[in-house]
Amino acid sequence: MPDIPWLDNIDTPFPDVTQALTDPDGLLAAGGDLTTARLLSAYQQGIFPWYEEDQPVLWWSPDPRCVIYPEQMHVSRSLKKTLTKTAFKITFDSAFSEVMAQCANLRIDQDGTWITAEIITAFEQLHELGVAHSVEVWEVNDDKYHLVGGLYGLAMGKVFFGESMFSRRPNASKIAFYYLCQQLKIWQFNLIDCQVDSEHLQSLGAKKINRDEFITHLEEAIDDPQHSYWNRKA
Repeated sequence: MPDIPWLDNIDTPFPDVTQALTDPDGLLAAGGDLTTARLLSAYQQGIFPWYEEDQPVLWWSPDPRCVIYPEQMHVSRSLKKTLTKTAFKITFDSAFSEVMAQCANLRIDQDGTWITAEIITAFEQLHELGVAHSVEVWEVNDDKYHLVGGLYGLAMGKVFFGESMFSRRPNASKIAFYYLCQQLKIWQFNLIDCQVDSEHLQSLGAKKINRDEFITHLEEAIDDPQHSYWNRKA
């Protein structure tokens, strides 16, 4: 483990994000807990937990930061075709726990997961507070609905912090993301935090901005971490 600050308890504040390591990129601190207060404070400061089952809680704030502006989402030809020719039912906050479980299951199949039982419990508590949210993609077979894709994350101020997504059908997670972006535009959100860059996110229109710019945006967009524009009437 690199030499980084240890958070003893909920009263131990996070170090300034400028103290995050460059190798591994963004590692800021370890320890602490996943209480609601700790998580709300972390995300408001541009910090997120990311660790595996056999590790202490690790806290990150990478530079640069991967983001997507909802109005700039890239819709590929294949996704356009799927949106126009395939009948799915899209819901919001209808199966939060199931979406988290599906996201965790995919990563277990792939080689371990950072969506631990502790993370699931913590985010379910945030969901009960109206901070964590999900988007679900349902397929209808024999008059029954089957969850085939989705995503979850946190909504704070005008920022959505994307955590994870899953697909059981081609493009299902992208469909969930498309409808998320459409709704976020209506609710006047102006940024989706994607945390770390990937080819999948680039295909959706992700950009990299420096951490200082990202933190400035959070300071302007989030007054109260328990309040957001989610469900805001247009």
